[in-house]
Amino acid sequence: MIPETPPSQYVKRERQLLEDLYRGRSLSSYSPRQIIPLPPEEWVIVCRGIVQLSTVHANGSEAILGFAVPSMPLGSPLTKLDPYQAKALTAVDVLRLSAAEVEASETLSQGLLKQLVRRLRQTEALLALAGRRRVEDRLRQLLSLLAVELGSPIAMGVRLQVRLTHQDLANAIGTTRVTITRLLNRFRQQGWITVDKNHHLIIKLAQTPL
Repeated sequence: MIPETPPSQYVKRERQLLEDLYRGRSLSSYSPRQIIPLPPEEWVIVCRGIVQLSTVHANGSEAILGFAVPSMPLGSPLTKLDPYQAKALTAVDVLRLSAAEVEASETLSQGLLKQLVRRLRQTEALLALAGRRRVEDRLRQLLSLLAVELGSPIAMGVRLQVRLTHQDLANAIGTTRVTITRLLNRFRQQGWITVDKNHHLIIKLAQTPL
């Protein structure tokens, strides 16, 4: 079963906090699939769009670490991983703040802490996927998580706001693109998912497996 989507009022409140504190500050904009630079000692706050976070293993394979949505922070001060990469999945606007600015504002720090907790829960959910032996179960759980984190409700279920490639999904659960293609075709035959004209996945809540 797909958990309830976080209340939209909560997201709006956190976004309003950023707008009020830093009204008039310039934003950095990025196009879909563009890499977002993460200089040392700089916090990057997502103001619009969705960002994919990842690292690269020694064998060259990519591992998905999570997704940052509006109001969520990312950046070098928040990780020990090297390499650590942020990629825009949609058109993205970010606000850049120095670590000193964040530390100097108690209100901002408290607001970002709430978003960091949300990121932590998302990361734990992704890590928990690895404990499922069957790839099909891992993919079902991943899509359920993405429906919460990146989905918007529509009449048919939940539509993912980003176009994730089969390779993106494979990287997230440690399998191959061919396996993802086969399983997605099976899910479509079962009526659990469908794809809209823009190639966005739609998860049908009424038929979501428990």
